[in-house]
This record gives sequence, C-alpha cells and structure tokens, in this order.
Amino acid sequence: MTTNFVHLPEVQALLRESAGLNGVEGDERFKNIIHRLLENICTIIDEFNITEEEFWHAANYLHELGGRQEAALLAAGLGIEHYLDLRQDALDAAAQLESGTPRTIEGPLYVANAPLAEGHTRMDDGKDNGQTMWLHGTVRDTKGHPVANAIVDIWHANTLGNYSFFDPSQSEYNLRRRIKTGSDGRYSVQSIVPSGYGCPPDGPTQKLLDRLGRHGNRPAHIHFFVSAPGHKHLTSQINLNGDKYLWDDFAFATRDGLIAEPVTISDPQTIKTRNLTGEHTEVEFDFTICKAHSPEEESRITRIRAKE
Repeated sequence: MTTNFVHLPEVQALLRESAGLNGVEGDERFKNIIHRLLENICTIIDEFNITEEEFWHAANYLHELGGRQEAALLAAGLGIEHYLDLRQDALDAAAQLESGTPRTIEGPLYVANAPLAEGHTRMDDGKDNGQTMWLHGTVRDTKGHPVANAIVDIWHANTLGNYSFFDPSQSEYNLRRRIKTGSDGRYSVQSIVPSGYGCPPDGPTQKLLDRLGRHGNRPAHIHFFVSAPGHKHLTSQINLNGDKYLWDDFAFATRDGLIAEPVTISDPQTIKTRNLTGEHTEVEFDFTICKAHSPEEESRITRIRAKE
C-alpha cells in the first residue's frame, strides 16, 4: 500500500477529528502538532507496511519504557536530546547572541537540592576506594570577569558507574554537591575519578539499541549546572580525555570544548596545600556563562527529575 492511502478523504477526516481540529476548544498549536504526529505515524505504517502485530509490539514497548522510567535515557540514546542542543546553538547563532561554554545534555540522573557549600567541599563519602580527584575551576562572564555567587551544581558516578539515589548502596547525595563561588569565581571539590556506565542491560533502551546494532556505553564524565543571577543557566558536562568511549558516547554528549585532561599530581607541596594524603588526579575546568535576556533564561528547563 502506498502513502496515498493516508490522503484519502475519510482518513484525513479521521486525523482531523482525532487531533481536535474540527472544534474550537483546546490549544490550537498543540492540536496542529498532534495532527502532524498522527499523520506521520500513519504514513510510516503505510510506507513500511507495519502489521498490527508490529504496532502493538511498539505500544507494549512504550508501556515497558514508562514502567522502567527510561524515557529520558532513550531520548539521549536516540540523539534527540543532543539534537535539541544543536538546534538551540543554531538559534543562538542566528540571533547573533554571545556564546560561552558549550551546552550539552543533562541526562536522566540529576537529583535536586544537593548540599550547598561555599567555595570548596568534598563530594564523596569515603566508602569508594577510587582514585582521589581534585576538580576545580573558575566561573567567568563573557568579558572574562569572575562571577561571584554562581552556583556550580555537580554530580557524577562512582567507580562502578552508578549514581547515588538510583543506587541504594550509596549514601544520600554521595558524589552530588553544589558550590557557591566567592568574589574570585572559584569552585573546587575533592572527589573520586568517576567511571563511565552502560545502559541497564535488561532495560528497554538497551533492547532498542541492540536492534539498531549499537552499544549503550558512556565515557567517564562529570555533570554540571552552572547558574548565577543575571546569567543564563548552563547545562553541561565534561568528559575525561583518554576514555575509550570519548568519541563513541551512545548519548552523543561529547563536544569540542568539553573535554578535560586528567593530570596526575605528585608534588608534595600541592598535596599538602590541598590537605590530601598522596598522589591524586587533578581536573581543571573553567566555565563561561552568558548574560540572560529574560528571567526565564536564568532557570533550568522543566522536566521530571528525582526529588525536584
């Protein structure tokens, strides 16, 4: 059957009625979006001759996806979340807006209201014997001036690639902290070097990736929200150079300008100054945030998050 079937008058009438376009109530923009979505689904059914069995298999998959709460993970894995970043970059460029540190995907594992500290804090609870990491940097505006009172919200995985809250074996807010910068714009944390992770092997996201012939692995990375009064909220993350999945991230989050170089520190004076006990890994990363043009730009986008 050809896609012309979708254009039959009785089918078009069905799609219009289903999307509410024949009535005056409801949201007109939303109705037009749903109409286009329904038409595209029906066109795909025709073009690929999708059977009823295949259709209900897809519907069952959506039930499973929701039950496992992996919709956001799948959005990242299919590149949709990265597409949103690319599109926003293009919109900013077309409007000739100033640019700062590149944005990249948030991912599905943020937990709100992590403990807040001034300038420096420790993120790990000491129960993971991973390599000690000293992560630090400066938040600046686009003119190069340090930004005081910026909140640097950081979260990352442990050495097994697991995140607290989602991993009940970890303590509350382990490897999750917020740091408020001082007049120098500086932030620093003591933590452990994270590992990358893979999608749950028995989950619906990995099941779909298997059908596509793709893996579900991520390189070692560290997530950030950076916000400050009068500045655009920045959602970003850095990947650690040297990871085998650095440029093969299933979630497409690796971007130029967001790769950090881990450096081994063995200098006794530096170790003493940082009140550490021995050799450790240093990761330095500075952020540049842009001026906000509306109050809405100062806040992170609305989406379902743990304990938001």
